[in-house]
Amino acid sequence: MPPDPPAPAPAPAPSSVAALGPGDRIAGAYACIRKDRSQGRSGPYLSLDLRDRTGTIPARIFKDVDRLDAAFQRGDVVQVAGTVDRYREELVAELTTVKRLDPATIDPTQFLPTAYRDLDELDGFLEGLAGEVGDAGFGGLLHELLVDEGLRRRWRLAPCTIGGHHSYLGGLLEHTVAVGALAQEACVHHPGLNRDLLLTACIVHDLGRTREFTYAAEIGRTEQGEMLGHVELGLRIIAEPARRAGVDETRWMHLAHCVLTHHGPERAGGRFRSAEAATLHRLNALDATIKDALEHGLGNG
Repeated sequence: MPPDPPAPAPAPAPSSVAALGPGDRIAGAYACIRKDRSQGRSGPYLSLDLRDRTGTIPARIFKDVDRLDAAFQRGDVVQVAGTVDRYREELVAELTTVKRLDPATIDPTQFLPTAYRDLDELDGFLEGLAGEVGDAGFGGLLHELLVDEGLRRRWRLAPCTIGGHHSYLGGLLEHTVAVGALAQEACVHHPGLNRDLLLTACIVHDLGRTREFTYAAEIGRTEQGEMLGHVELGLRIIAEPARRAGVDETRWMHLAHCVLTHHGPERAGGRFRSAEAATLHRLNALDATIKDALEHGLGNG
């Protein structure tokens, strides 16, 4: 299991990119999202792009190039110092020091895109959805998950994808609440659905995302995320809490089937075995499609 998201490390307040101007000092921690080595008239130099949550600024390193080139890579968070000037109508930072920071000591929300919606409010909606589940076993499972403080922190932090829908910190929580809200409406219009099963499945269907990603200058994937994927990881997360909560074998099979098939029935013999599984699949795709269109446009399709 990956470690809980780290608490922000104490550090001097950085110069926010948005506030920088010609002649300013730049000092603080930034994400290095581009790093190239080039050859100029006076010798080699490094060309970088540095990012914080307010913007991006290009930077150059002209002195001690070989040593600093070996000290960090693209994708690292680095502590820098230097000065800002204007070059060809663009602000550029000339750096004198660059030091790679340990990823375990950084707060990824300082460098990565974050949900616009208030995460405390989304947490409240999540708890409200869980509170509507009346089945003792499923309700006990959700309680086990919601009182796990480490899981809750990772739930708030994780995106849903890298480069797709909800591809920002907090995206998982936002998507989970949206799918759950859609399920509530579906149950109003289709009272034959097992409301407790469907709501529980909506809440847990993407929990594997909490173990799928790494966070530094960019969002990456853990080894288990690459090798197992979020569906298998999600089933592993909920299996033991479900046992402790007394979820019987029949209920577990129905819930696991919903999780397994939320991207389609291929992992369960090529067909849905319950209306709830088919509903979750459609609601998950609906929210993902709408969000993707709003974030990235409709493309050419």
